[in-house]
Amino acid sequence: MQKYIFYRNKKINDHKFTLIQQKKEYICTIYESSYYRQIAKLYKQTNNIYKKMKINEKYHGVVVPMVTPITKEGNIDTEAVERIISNFARNNVSALIMGTTGEGNSVSTKQGTEMIKAASKAAAGRITIYAGLVGNCIGEQMEAARLFVEAGADVIAATLPSYYALTPEQMYKYYKDLADNLSVPLMLYNITITTHMSIPLDIIERLSHHPNIVGLKDSENNLERMEEALKMFADRDDFAYFCGCAANSAHALKLGADGIVPSVGNFMPKAYNDLFEAGINGDEATAERLQQETIRVGKINTTGLTLGQSLAGLKVIMKEYGLCDTFMLPPLTELDDETAERIRKEIKEYI
Repeated sequence: MQKYIFYRNKKINDHKFTLIQQKKEYICTIYESSYYRQIAKLYKQTNNIYKKMKINEKYHGVVVPMVTPITKEGNIDTEAVERIISNFARNNVSALIMGTTGEGNSVSTKQGTEMIKAASKAAAGRITIYAGLVGNCIGEQMEAARLFVEAGADVIAATLPSYYALTPEQMYKYYKDLADNLSVPLMLYNITITTHMSIPLDIIERLSHHPNIVGLKDSENNLERMEEALKMFADRDDFAYFCGCAANSAHALKLGADGIVPSVGNFMPKAYNDLFEAGINGDEATAERLQQETIRVGKINTTGLTLGQSLAGLKVIMKEYGLCDTFMLPPLTELDDETAERIRKEIKEYI
């Protein structure tokens, strides 16, 4: 049986870990060297090792779909980005930037690039930075992905283009073409509540063998589908399954999920990291206790509200935790005073 080591939020084998150590040694040598010829040679060797490191990586852990902090003027609040990312890193959870929770469809490419730069700087290699990719113009998506990678994104997580209803084969071609052209790994992102389409599991299975597609974030709230998917992917060493429905986190981990993607983790990252650790270590009682606690908290900013309103409610909570302000990107708006006050009162017992 192959042995694995957890390193920087990735599940890797012993050989991979050795390559990482070699890469570190090369980098140290580069800094110590005073000769450009040696630097060029060592840089080439480092790049070759880096390419080898991508083979058989399996991503895992808690990936929080981060809110997008906005200033009153509608700009990216980079100080808040760094504050949130630093809090994630302290609690060993990674970040998905510009996902649904992060108002991804409302963030411009320029804003997204700025946010990823700030996040990457704050992360300083401690956690994985996933960048959400949304839109209907494939050319613009390709360019945005390139800029996000240059800014420091480690993985691209892409939803389906959703203006037109796509056939399964069109879904397959979209992701294959995207993966063929990306310089970093691609994660499939299935979210029916916004795209109004479900990526069929047989299409996902076909895509899972692409060398540059590393996993699936499945936010379709369908337990039967999740159980079927985990039968297909839980034992795969080269493809990760992330549960995108936070209320199903403990159950997903029990069935072999590699990771969870909870929006409440924006302000309770430790609770979800503890839930994840309990889940993968077979401590079902602790995992279920934390699951029920986080479900109760999650209802504070979602009950009786639309998806967009719930995101505004999440920022109300984030402000109470001193993490960011409540401003939203249009077309979404801040909550009315009465609803915001109700959320502030209900969250106080958890702060």
